Amino acid sequence: MARALFSHCLLVSNSSPRLASSLRSLGGKNWKMSPSIRRHRSLIGHSGCGFRCHCSVSLSQTAAPETSSSSVRKRIVSGVQPTGSIHLGNYLGAIKNWIALQNTYETLFFIVDLHAITLPYDTQQLSKATRDTAAIYLACGVDTSKMQASVFVQSHVRAHVELMWLLSSATPIGWLNRMIQFKEKSRKAGDENVGVALLTYPVLMASDILLYQSDFVPVGEDQKQHLELTRELAERVNYLYGGRKWKKLGGRGGAIFKVPEPLIPPAGARVMSLTDGVSKMSKSAPSDQSRINLLDPKDVIVNKIKRCKTDSFPGLEFDNPERPECNNLLSIYQLMSGKTKEEVAEECHNMNWGTFKSVLTDALIEHLHPIQVRYTEIISDSTYLDKVLAEGASKAGDIADATLNNVYQAMGFLRR
Repeated sequence: MARALFSHCLLVSNSSPRLASSLRSLGGKNWKMSPSIRRHRSLIGHSGCGFRCHCSVSLSQTAAPETSSSSVRKRIVSGVQPTGSIHLGNYLGAIKNWIALQNTYETLFFIVDLHAITLPYDTQQLSKATRDTAAIYLACGVDTSKMQASVFVQSHVRAHVELMWLLSSATPIGWLNRMIQFKEKSRKAGDENVGVALLTYPVLMASDILLYQSDFVPVGEDQKQHLELTRELAERVNYLYGGRKWKKLGGRGGAIFKVPEPLIPPAGARVMSLTDGVSKMSKSAPSDQSRINLLDPKDVIVNKIKRCKTDSFPGLEFDNPERPECNNLLSIYQLMSGKTKEEVAEECHNMNWGTFKSVLTDALIEHLHPIQVRYTEIISDSTYLDKVLAEGASKAGDIADATLNNVYQAMGFLRR
């Protein structure tokens, strides 16, 4: 996982039967594709979306947690772009879901400031945006008083960059060359204006996940293949350096990386634009009128809902393909009010748009007000925020360093 969790998503060409052959050729004569890679290659070979970054969740409910007799909690990692401005789509589609997971899993939430410099950025705003985004996450309900929940800044844990370099040596260049975003961005900007980071971004993405031996990464149903690059890289490194090879170097042997699984919440409503019911709510949309930002003041919310796009059909209803705006606004009301779909359908069936917009506005303001109050408290107390981020980085660093030391050892580096 503000652009939702690594949300300037990277897409890779999905019709790639050459993937297995590139693995073999780059892995040596003895490279054998694991059952996991064979299984997931078949997925990407018949999909229309290919790879994207692993974090944009556009669903409205949290997944049913797995139960275990063990007292050891499964681990989840989620990251978010440091934009300092998070809209309702980010919150309802991803953040609210991730935060609920802290009750069941060990959760690591981090601000991906290293990813933010992949494309041109404002150096004067990066630090402020990072702090603002962290404060919003905390205001939304991340509870760092619980031992299993942490918030930190990606660049505060140097192992992210170190592991990225080590993984780069095992990443076939063909995998990266197929990334659609790199092709599109480099074509627009020209080779002289595009940094290498845009090409190698997916390796850092994999490092973010593998460093923490993550059990799960939250993804939407339509994005469960976004983990494939990370999963295949984990499988490749485990094969090239793990097992008996690692044991002969004095290590414990076995797998170096845990291969993470997608955690897919139950399907729910996607939050769409207020000006176009068939487009997702997005920070990149040119008009701020298209989205509700979590920190929008009351008068701004009133104005945006008053001016949002509707239709001329009588009454209000869900799931009519000819009424995308109606379905979107009802869905937002359902999520803001906490009511069931059936309850909302019955309540709003005979409403006109004027009445419903007033009801929706009140629900939005009531839901967002506590978040806004808490955000103001956090952002005005720099000592508290710095303490939370420092403690989060320390905890994350302990986990990351253990993984990084294993990788160095397995790859044959001289022990420090």
